[in-house]
Amino acid sequence: MILQATVMKYIPTNAYFYIDNETKHGFLIDPGAQADKLLAMIRDKGFVIERILLTHGHFDHIGAVEKIRQALSIPVCMQANGRAYAENPVWNLSAQTGTPITLPEVTYLPDYSTISLDASPACDLTLIPVPGHTTDGAMYYTKKDGVAFVGDSIFQGSYGRTDMYGGDEATLLQNIREKILTLPDETILLSGHSAPTTVRDEKDCPFYRS
Repeated sequence: MILQATVMKYIPTNAYFYIDNETKHGFLIDPGAQADKLLAMIRDKGFVIERILLTHGHFDHIGAVEKIRQALSIPVCMQANGRAYAENPVWNLSAQTGTPITLPEVTYLPDYSTISLDASPACDLTLIPVPGHTTDGAMYYTKKDGVAFVGDSIFQGSYGRTDMYGGDEATLLQNIREKILTLPDETILLSGHSAPTTVRDEKDCPFYRS
């Protein structure tokens, strides 16, 4: 089961629950704001969240992390380059909001790590690096379900900004072509700020033609 929850403090951001239907255990991806709303959803639906997974370290994707981590006593995971964002409010852009964010307890994962549910090991996600929007940009891919949680790397008909700390447009476009658009055409792409799209549809965008 995949459940989208749009949360907002400064801008709307899509948080996602990736849940095993049988056990109701799962992962929470990019809880960017409104921790109380997300915790209420977890409680009301009987979910057991085993880990928080982050596609990258911008403030609008990490704003609710610490409150949820403490409430549920669960690990927070992100790509290995995420330390620069987790520990630095300038890099994660929260310094600009007047409410600096730091993440004191993070597990930094190597590229292509497989993250499996303890309650259902067959339910897993693979961390695939997609730097360019940020240096720690990553997506979480499930071949079994044909879904990739892509953060701000790619949107419906567009792609993430590259004019912020650690951004590089050429790097992002190369990674989109090589990492995302090489997935099966029917793969559903779930992003941080747009409606769902598919690999097939994004291949038609002129941005990605080398």
